[in-house]
Amino acid sequence: MQKYKITKMNDFSSHQIAQIRMLEQQCKEFDESSLRMGLESLKENGGDQAFLCQSDNQFVGFLSWYTSDGIEANMNGMVHPDYRRQGVFGCLMESAAAEMQIQGIQTCRFRVPSNSRPGIDCIRHLGGDFSTAEFSMNLARPQTPTLRRPGLILRLEEADDFDFMVTCSSQAFGDSEAWTRNYFTHTREPERVTYIAVDGLTTVGMIRVNHVDTDIAVIHDFCVLPAYQGKGYGREILDYVVSLLLSKQCTRIRLGVVTQNRRALSLYQSAGFEISAESHYYVTTLNKM
Repeated sequence: MQKYKITKMNDFSSHQIAQIRMLEQQCKEFDESSLRMGLESLKENGGDQAFLCQSDNQFVGFLSWYTSDGIEANMNGMVHPDYRRQGVFGCLMESAAAEMQIQGIQTCRFRVPSNSRPGIDCIRHLGGDFSTAEFSMNLARPQTPTLRRPGLILRLEEADDFDFMVTCSSQAFGDSEAWTRNYFTHTREPERVTYIAVDGLTTVGMIRVNHVDTDIAVIHDFCVLPAYQGKGYGREILDYVVSLLLSKQCTRIRLGVVTQNRRALSLYQSAGFEISAESHYYVTTLNKM
């Protein structure tokens, strides 16, 4: 097997990121896919973990991962078209797995563009099972906000809101309260802001924003308590946070929707979001890798 140089990424300079972005573009064009590695999440403090593969001083492979709950790792990876089926991904995964085992990771969750046949074939070969689909959406056409009920406000999260966040999210998404509590504990970075939706004296929902760059904001963990769903709160809260972000000069607003039902996207489309990519998630246990 050809020898490769595998290194953990510790250089986060613009030059290094540009080289990785070039590899991303090469893979994207060759596969004619909507590949996106989420390179904006690569940063020295609090960013994704990443490993690089070099051959003759050329970047030929990349693998990054992060965990939001300390148990499952969310994975992104790519290999230069000229170096596929030559052990590059296996070498990267071996290095990453050694580190993940130390940190207690049990499960790997790979994100693969739905239109990347090489990516899907690779993950299936590794024993990954299809889990869910995610639609990445960008705000393309800001809409005139819907008429908001007078008592509805979004306020910043306070210490006393943690139990509500756990209850609201677990009831809305169907996750256990234990998992949700662990997830929120692991995702309290300074750049991640949580807004609590309150109508009068009633707390009805929540929405979070990850400010990944000065002009890029990613909306996530958006939910309304089941008792208040179907009453128009979702669209009003979404409009509210979009208006807030636009007023803060966030020119690129994104979100991801995990669903098997495209009709669930209608809320976001009505607010001016358009689908930019569809990704499939494949899950396998670390001990199978």
